Amino acid sequence: MSENQETVTEQPVSADLLERIEATINRIRPYIRQDGGDIQLVDYKDGVVTVRMLGACAGCFMANADISEGVQAILIDEIPEVTKVVMEEASLDPAENPFMYY
Repeated sequence: MSENQETVTEQPVSADLLERIEATINRIRPYIRQDGGDIQLVDYKDGVVTVRMLGACAGCFMANADISEGVQAILIDEIPEVTKVVMEEASLDPAENPFMYY
């Protein structure tokens, strides 16, 4: 490595931050469950929260809008460390997601 290159070290994510993200998702969850779906925290890295949509929400054409206009807006508003929310790609395996629209 040359003198001008910097090494980038990832900062560990604090348990407190993950708890705050999960608590916020838990407050959103009842609204998603009303439509037969659910949401699950998958990961947090560098300000980006990755979630998985489950049940009727997995594969639903409105899921992206729900994430960007709802979940993302709430998480960014309540947790300053969050800058973006993305949805994990849904599995096409019916055994993993029996309610997905194919």
